[in-house]
Amino acid sequence: MNLKDREAEDTAKFEGRAQVCGDSDRCHTPTDFGSAFALGVTLNFLFVFLEVVFGVLAHSLALIADAGHNMSDVFGLLLAWAAGALSQRAPTERRTYGLRSSSILAALFNGILLLLAVGAIAWEAIRRFGVPTEVASTTVIWIATIGIFINGATALMLRPGRQRDLNVRGAFLHMCADAGVSLGVVIAGFAIMATGWQWIDPVVSLVIAAVIVWGTWGLLRDSLNLALHAVPAGIEMREVRKYLASLPHVTAVHDLHVWPMSTTETALTAHLVRDVDDCDCSLLVQAAKDLRDLFQIHHSTLQFETPDHDCNLAPEGKV
Repeated sequence: MNLKDREAEDTAKFEGRAQVCGDSDRCHTPTDFGSAFALGVTLNFLFVFLEVVFGVLAHSLALIADAGHNMSDVFGLLLAWAAGALSQRAPTERRTYGLRSSSILAALFNGILLLLAVGAIAWEAIRRFGVPTEVASTTVIWIATIGIFINGATALMLRPGRQRDLNVRGAFLHMCADAGVSLGVVIAGFAIMATGWQWIDPVVSLVIAAVIVWGTWGLLRDSLNLALHAVPAGIEMREVRKYLASLPHVTAVHDLHVWPMSTTETALTAHLVRDVDDCDCSLLVQAAKDLRDLFQIHHSTLQFETPDHDCNLAPEGKV
């Protein structure tokens, strides 16, 4: 195959992949959730106050446990909101990426905070089995019903951003779990009214703890992966390498790295070996655009090399 035929084939492969650009709806997802966070924090803080007051008056551990969970969510929402604002700070000479990674730390801390809350709830629930306390079921039912609507409304406000931002996703999942937990508290209240069995209250508390662990584990795992610079979920390295290898005149790809700059931004670096000795700036511009549209990689740095260039990073797996 002569050089002209090779160039035509490479261009066809390249343009075929570029056709996909812009097809993803993720690019149109709103990124500013300041109003949703503000309203969610306000509603949940007021609800926590109601749960604590009426939980004490009604002697309901399930209600107080749910208040503790909701309070941790208030802190989590505040943390995620603050991290989102910090991630928009301009770069400096000292922090050339700005404070984008603060959103990753916020998500990680959010997961740890929720697991600590689980331990406190489970400990108190186990203690209550030995010292049962009469619960005012009617009060529990009314307060928990309010919680269903507040948590459900907050979840709906955060729903559009759950796919592209780990912080928003964490808040969304917590609000959904809280709505389900509040529903469980309502069911427990009716069960106590019907049977008089006070042990139902600590049992529901343990169920609440299990729901929190189940909902938090994925958040903790993903945030830890991001903190360790793992490839963000949703990006297939095989496809990224395949795309780069399909660029015109590219014969090899090495030193390919993809890592998160924040919970919403991803960076990439790679060395591309080409069989022509030129710097095609238009190709770099198009590749950067395609990496953004195809893979949501917004910060890409590509280095061209020739086959006779002895790159010390060429061996696979070398960093």
